[in-house]
Amino acid sequence: MSEIALRFSGVAKNYGRTPALSEISFEIACGEFFGLVGVNGAGKTTLLKCLLDFCDTDCGRIEIFGTSHRVAAARRRIAFLPERFNPPYYLTGEDFIRYVLQMQATEYDRAEGARILHALDLDLAALQLPVRAYSKGMTQKLGLAACLLSRKELYILDEPTSGLDPKARALLKAQLRELKQQAHTMFFTSHALADVAEICDRMAVIHAGSLRYAGTPDAFCRQYASSDLEQAFLRCIDGAPQPV
Repeated sequence: MSEIALRFSGVAKNYGRTPALSEISFEIACGEFFGLVGVNGAGKTTLLKCLLDFCDTDCGRIEIFGTSHRVAAARRRIAFLPERFNPPYYLTGEDFIRYVLQMQATEYDRAEGARILHALDLDLAALQLPVRAYSKGMTQKLGLAACLLSRKELYILDEPTSGLDPKARALLKAQLRELKQQAHTMFFTSHALADVAEICDRMAVIHAGSLRYAGTPDAFCRQYASSDLEQAFLRCIDGAPQPV
């Protein structure tokens, strides 16, 4: 039986009297690529914040490789990229990468750094520029590069393709396939259902804070009698009855 990288058991979170998450339960196995899908405000980022102990849960349990998410040591095996990634504007790109890796007691390998930057279509010369000079796409590539260079077992990415042009998106997906071949685990949120269909072993749909589906993309389409994920997703969140 595969080891479980992440386990959510009955997780609930309220903001005052407003429910953000309600009884969320699913598991992600080691080596699995798992996509979390939902409209804006559905609860995806809140679930990630709970997982990373950025905010408290009201009930339920979250485990990272079998250890409570509240234990700081459990999070050492994680690399995280937030959706709104804003590195310190006064640092150069290289300073930022060195800083992030130093915090994780990971040595910066210039050759590997150059390889990753090339793989993400970020000019090596950009590392010598202050981050304030970066475009949105360059900033996103820098964050992705820092994550990949950390060489963690589990990558948690919130909208990783945000701000990337079509070429960079294709190159990033190639890098993710390499991680999969190396048996890393990936948990990411995305509005791009085509990416989820292409990359993910399994997926979950959250809507209005509730879990609507967890399983494979193919089974999701079959369950909602749809030819693609977009149609299935619309049927799922609209509460359309599932075909008998």
